[in-house]
Amino acid sequence: MAAPQRFAARRDRALNRLYARLARRHERARGFVSQPEPRTIGGFVRGRQLMAGNLLFAGYLVEARGRDLWALRAPDAGFDAERHGFAWLDDLAAVGDAPARAQAQRWVWNWIARFDDGRGPGWVPDLAGRRVIRWINHAIFLLRGQNSAESEAFFRTLARQSWFLSKRWHSASPGLPRFEALTGLIYAGLSLEGEETLADPAVRALAQECDTQIDEQGGVPTRNPEELLEVFTLLTWAASALHQVGRGVPPAHARAIERIAPTLRALRHADGALARFHGGGRGLEGRLDHALAASHVKPAHVNGLAMGYARLSAGRTSVIVDAAVPPSGDASFNAHASTLAFELTSGRRPLIVNSGSGATFGSQWRRAGRATPSHSTLGLTGYSSARLAQKDSKTGLVPLIEGPQHVPIEMSERADGVQFQGGHDGYLAQFGLTHARRLDLSFDGRRLSGEDMLLAIEDAHKRRFDQAMDRTRLTGIGFDIRLHLHPDVEARLDLAGTAVSLTLRSGEVWIFRPEGGAHVSVEPGVYLESTRLKPRESRQIVVTGQAMEPATRIRWTLSKAQDTAIAVRDLQRDEPVFDP
Repeated sequence: MAAPQRFAARRDRALNRLYARLARRHERARGFVSQPEPRTIGGFVRGRQLMAGNLLFAGYLVEARGRDLWALRAPDAGFDAERHGFAWLDDLAAVGDAPARAQAQRWVWNWIARFDDGRGPGWVPDLAGRRVIRWINHAIFLLRGQNSAESEAFFRTLARQSWFLSKRWHSASPGLPRFEALTGLIYAGLSLEGEETLADPAVRALAQECDTQIDEQGGVPTRNPEELLEVFTLLTWAASALHQVGRGVPPAHARAIERIAPTLRALRHADGALARFHGGGRGLEGRLDHALAASHVKPAHVNGLAMGYARLSAGRTSVIVDAAVPPSGDASFNAHASTLAFELTSGRRPLIVNSGSGATFGSQWRRAGRATPSHSTLGLTGYSSARLAQKDSKTGLVPLIEGPQHVPIEMSERADGVQFQGGHDGYLAQFGLTHARRLDLSFDGRRLSGEDMLLAIEDAHKRRFDQAMDRTRLTGIGFDIRLHLHPDVEARLDLAGTAVSLTLRSGEVWIFRPEGGAHVSVEPGVYLESTRLKPRESRQIVVTGQAMEPATRIRWTLSKAQDTAIAVRDLQRDEPVFDP
């Protein structure tokens, strides 16, 4: 991060502290004018684990049976952000019984006792917005059985946080943090007695953010599908809160919802989960479908790319491909070198995946998860299609740089299915090679045919390729085609090592076959999930070879075994969300 940016960050931190202290003078709210209906979705299993004292925040498990949440030492800043954001209130409300309410009440009023005076890491705009939304959503759950003094403290602290948001929302980073801050401010202005004047400026500001942060294709600069879902959810919550009090939604706000909905549908796999790209996960179970239903936007077909992703869908099979240049600049701090990688889901079962974001497992896992070998695509041995810069010593952020600049694609319908063709120049500067990929999905969804090519197209590219060959002493430029498998997929080499048999928990069997005698192996892999304490072991199919000529072509197929039924009755239960 450049010196001016570091100075701005220090200034914002200082101003956050100042306005958090000044908020102590603000005590106007005495109750609710109206209260939005709770729309946040929690997890019953996670709620039960919280009640048992097992706190899983930001990839850390802290055992806290009988201890106050706020007395615990946070393992890192991510843990602190999760507990001060209060999203865990959704989980306790999902349990909803008297012990869960008592636990929630203890932790909320202990936060008030410790941090109401403006201290602590929770006084930043995005966390304050997230917290205000949860406190208002679950106010009935929290206030039941409380005396007048406790209720007064609750509303007094809500008023202070709302005033803080009104002064500091603009300092939140553009994108999801600012959407969280503004949605929290809108909730406060519409709900709290005495805070009505806060709503109008926030409504206008949110509409402005919709125009600047949501592009015409309904995407966000980070190209993170899960982040897009979070933004969409906040916009639908704010719109519902406005409708509930009889107010209209600004046109820019409504248009943003209408643009995002079809994009999210295009990024939705056959099992209802999101594609995992650029730091995003699959999303909480049911969250995507619930948000789409709440938006009341009718399903619409996306022509071409959706936020830079191509979707092939047929039968019970969905394929989603990263088909655009990676995010750049400030949007690249979570970006991955995943151009032309794809995921495939069959029915309720993910088959081909990307490794995912390792952000909750430390800096080394995070870097590994962002590299090309952690994605289901072709990579040159030892190289990624984009490079990770050096970590900034002050912020710890690592941007993605020197990625592909040109990603031409073409999608078409063929006689027997749908086809994707794309290419990228991420290896052009050093090796003179362009990676091109073709994917054909049959109309019944039972067969995916692939072709990966490494091409030195122009004379200048061929000279660069020759120079790269000279550096290898004419032994060739090594490449790997990796297809990462979901941990629930069983894989074994078949047909004397020329094919890989893949069995899903549903009983479906898929067969992977490379053509032309290419070497194929099944190797260990990892599956990175933020809801786990450590990476899950998985497997990956690896096709290896050497590019010896200016044009190298590798064809392969992934198809259901002939004896696999067209429709499989999938009765296997998924594992619990919380599984350390």
